[in-house]
Amino acid sequence: MLTQPTIEKLNSMKLTAMAKAFADQMQCPDITQLAFEERFGLIVDHQMTELENRRMQNRLKKAKLRLPASLEDLDFKQGRGLDRAAVMSLALNQWVKSHHNILVTGPTGAGKSYLACALAQKACRDGYATLYQRVPRLLQEIAVSRLDGRYARLIGSITKCEVLILDDLLISPLTREEQRELLEIVEERYDRKATIVTSQLPVKAWHDAMQDPTLADAILDRLVHNAYKLELKGESMRRKRSMLDQKAETVTV
Repeated sequence: MLTQPTIEKLNSMKLTAMAKAFADQMQCPDITQLAFEERFGLIVDHQMTELENRRMQNRLKKAKLRLPASLEDLDFKQGRGLDRAAVMSLALNQWVKSHHNILVTGPTGAGKSYLACALAQKACRDGYATLYQRVPRLLQEIAVSRLDGRYARLIGSITKCEVLILDDLLISPLTREEQRELLEIVEERYDRKATIVTSQLPVKAWHDAMQDPTLADAILDRLVHNAYKLELKGESMRRKRSMLDQKAETVTV
């Protein structure tokens, strides 16, 4: 049997992984010891693995995560307030399936954004569509989109994704109009989708950082209900890394 025409046909159908697996099998002298069904199953497995990897890479690209974070690289050193058991439990993504929220708070540089991106990256790897948004930038974009006709499309992408990161919430006080926009988002996602929120302020201070108390009540009711709360502590991880880099440079010199 001529294998090259078969390989070319597989490639023309964009079944490149099957073509490669088939070619590899033909180079293996012991492959004939396997039954046809087993050999064909291995070829199909190669194609499925490549397809799943492409889908995962596509989800990660669309997520636009701020940091290339992963749960495997998290620092669980004592004093950070980061409980390994709690994080590993969240890694199972039951919170995504149940449409719950995660609220990550802590001082500047404590690793809030990294933790949020790590959780979102795990969700991407497990098949969930994810989107990262920094709140100040998002609110500005929403305001512009109302003027240029993109509002419905923008809000649709934000409210429909399975996991949404709202990073740096309340880094500055929200105006009433910004509160209305935020309420629109959390209302559409409440009990339907999962959301990760990070903030320098503790959750108990969020209400006072919003101008309109009525809107604040509505927003917090939808964010805090059924939410997992992770409060990071300790000095800035960025400052630590900077000091280590400076020491390394000094030693090198």
